Amino acid sequence: MRDRTHHIDLLLRKLALLERLDDQEQAAIAGLPFELENVPAHRMLIREGSQVTHCSLLVRGFACRHKMARTGKRQIVAFHMAGDMMDLQHALLSRADHNLQMITDGTVGTVPIKAMKAVCRDFPRIAEAFAKDALIDASIFREWVLNVGGRDAKTRVAHMLCEFVARREAMGISPVEAMRLPMTQEQIGDATGLTAVHVNRMLRLLSEEGAFRHEGRELVISDWPMLKAVADFDAAYLHGLAHEPQSANAF
Repeated sequence: MRDRTHHIDLLLRKLALLERLDDQEQAAIAGLPFELENVPAHRMLIREGSQVTHCSLLVRGFACRHKMARTGKRQIVAFHMAGDMMDLQHALLSRADHNLQMITDGTVGTVPIKAMKAVCRDFPRIAEAFAKDALIDASIFREWVLNVGGRDAKTRVAHMLCEFVARREAMGISPVEAMRLPMTQEQIGDATGLTAVHVNRMLRLLSEEGAFRHEGRELVISDWPMLKAVADFDAAYLHGLAHEPQSANAF
């Protein structure tokens, strides 16, 4: 199965953006006992309140983290793509305080928390890389709070698109091709505090202004500087886990 080595390559690529690991440290990562599973879209991977014994690596597809209000309102607090360790906090906090759910069909690798703790104990630089990854998650959360609480609707949607593009570029996910947004307009709304109707209106407005265009079901960034300006986007909060497109047609 291709993913038997692909998942390690993805994880090492992500960690290389955070810390330079030597051959021994890379071999230790390769030795982590991941169990891979193909999972369907919408599968709930972790439920809020459950006891967690494994950490999860997204190998293929897209996922999100979210919390549910008593009213049934969902707030998406993170989108995840291939290469992301989606719940590093569970290495130390064993009770889930949010839900982890697939957006698309995909592949997830799970590794026992005991194995994660052992490799971090034996290799301090690996521990530092994982710690940086978790801290960057916290930085992204802070930016998302600002996005929902301090920006207008068009800026919120544009900012979410910019972050998605820059993170994809950093991980080398289809860097020169048009992309299909894996999120529905309802999911974008749940991440930005907007209704699906409002998201549709903002996407249409950004397209009419020339920030991007649609080619069939694909979205092509036509003017990255414009989209970035509208979004009030500064990738500094991603601390190296971003790479801005070099061409106008980023995808």
